[in-house]
Amino acid sequence: MSLLKDIAPSVQQVAEAIAIAIGVEVEIVDNELSIIGGTSVYYDRIGQKEEAGQVDGNYLYARVLRTGVTEYIEDARNYKYYGTDFINEPMREMAEICTPIRLDGETIGIIGLVAFNEEQKEILLDTERRMVVFVEKMADLLSAKAAQRASLNGSEMMVSEITTILETTHEGIFAIDNKGYIRRCNRMAETLLHTTKNDLVDSHISRYMLGTPALEVLRSGVGYTENEELYVNDRGKFHFIVTVKPLLKDSQISGAVISLRDIEEAQKLVYNINNRALKYTFDDIIGNSETIRSAKNQALLTSRGNSTVLITGESGTGKEMFAKAIHYASCRSKSPFVTVNCGAIPENLLESELFGYEKGAFTGANDKGKVGKFELANGGTIFLDEIGDMPLHLQVKILHVVQNMRFERVGGNKTIIVDLRVIAATNKDLEEMIREGTFREDLYYRLSVIPLTIPPLRNRKGDIKLLMYYFLRKYNTFMNKRITGFSDVVEEIYMNYDWPGNVRELENAVEYGVNMAFGNQIGRDAVPARLLRDDMTDFSIQDCNLSLGEQVKNYEREIISRKLKKYGNSGNGKDKIAKELGLSRATLYRKLAELGIR
Repeated sequence: MSLLKDIAPSVQQVAEAIAIAIGVEVEIVDNELSIIGGTSVYYDRIGQKEEAGQVDGNYLYARVLRTGVTEYIEDARNYKYYGTDFINEPMREMAEICTPIRLDGETIGIIGLVAFNEEQKEILLDTERRMVVFVEKMADLLSAKAAQRASLNGSEMMVSEITTILETTHEGIFAIDNKGYIRRCNRMAETLLHTTKNDLVDSHISRYMLGTPALEVLRSGVGYTENEELYVNDRGKFHFIVTVKPLLKDSQISGAVISLRDIEEAQKLVYNINNRALKYTFDDIIGNSETIRSAKNQALLTSRGNSTVLITGESGTGKEMFAKAIHYASCRSKSPFVTVNCGAIPENLLESELFGYEKGAFTGANDKGKVGKFELANGGTIFLDEIGDMPLHLQVKILHVVQNMRFERVGGNKTIIVDLRVIAATNKDLEEMIREGTFREDLYYRLSVIPLTIPPLRNRKGDIKLLMYYFLRKYNTFMNKRITGFSDVVEEIYMNYDWPGNVRELENAVEYGVNMAFGNQIGRDAVPARLLRDDMTDFSIQDCNLSLGEQVKNYEREIISRKLKKYGNSGNGKDKIAKELGLSRATLYRKLAELGIR
């Protein structure tokens, strides 16, 4: 880095001043041997390199750069390491005083006083005039100028960095003096206060934040953090989260720095952070069956658009996972995904949850109002789960929002416009509800622009084993267990069970098994009782008119028949069956005969 280049005009002024003062020519180079200033022939060479730019060479300038010591060359024409090939006879240097320019222990350049004729040489050789002392003083002058410029550059860079930081933050920031007048602010402060920097600067803070506690900070010197504050002025209503820190100079309060964030944006940020861990993609939906692959492909195509989606399917099939996968595969993936369970929120609170409310909208309302789910989802996706439980009187408002993307808060008259995608889901038959008059037909058609049906687990039996082992790995990790798998009997029970609770029920059954298993396998004793009851029903042994012996025979017959279907009727297959059931081969053949199994 060349500090002398940053002060090139000053370098040239010094060169000319020296030449006029003492009557010799002057050349000034930097630490890269670039000519920064000079007189006579050197002026025409400004910007070129001395000594071919070889700072590690043996010529005069390179040597002085390394040593930092002034050198006096009395006979330049006969000096071996002078290096002036660019000048032809008779215009060649005859003598030179070469002095380093030093700053903080480093040589940042060189001043050369050069004689081209006898008269100039006599001036340089005149010890009475003390030329060396003079040129060293000039070097100190340039060093001080370079230090000043470097300090100014550092300050300018620091100011630039601080300004960049302030302008990239999502908070409005401004500084006030000890009387409450605004001295500086960033662009976000302009945006949040609905004004311009020109209006803000030199205005009193009370003009925008009447009654602000920041004025008390100027008196007490005690700041505060994240205080919820409401303001009203001629530009509208403002609801902020405010932090104020005092500024001190010589132990006296000289002002304060105020940062403010729009409370609605803060609430969205909190919501997004709380829900970030629940992100799903299509890769998280486990299954290779034709039905589930078809549903995933349709959902993936759906994610590319912006139309409303109605997801139908039994409880526990993964409707919310599909909704999230659609959102996170869409262009809205970086914006909020907001879930509303229409069946879990009391009817009298559902409207305010969806649309928010203004201050004092009803008895018990928060005195600062509340942002609704539709506002929180602005820019992203709102998922209306259990839409079939939505009360009729709210279905009208939902229809209005879906059609027009605008609404009003409860108790308010300001129209709020949003940009979001609506995905609804239900496990109910909405068409039947329309016939019964409990669901609006117009809302149904508005929601089901893209209908998506999630198949029940009993219709994709081939995915059961995949899901079993997926959940086993999940709960092994969660509970720090090392269960390797399921016994054959348990796998058979799981595969033959209808799973009315679908994937959710299967996950719960596996979690139960991981908790209850004693060995490295989930056996029959670690299967939920409801699955075993269903298993008994499959064996048709609940007929109370049969004796215990007959019921046991039916049970044995069903077990052995299933094993034969699994392993076949060959001798090798029967050996595997006998081993699994803990029987000898002879006993198995006797059982086959007794039970009439062919």
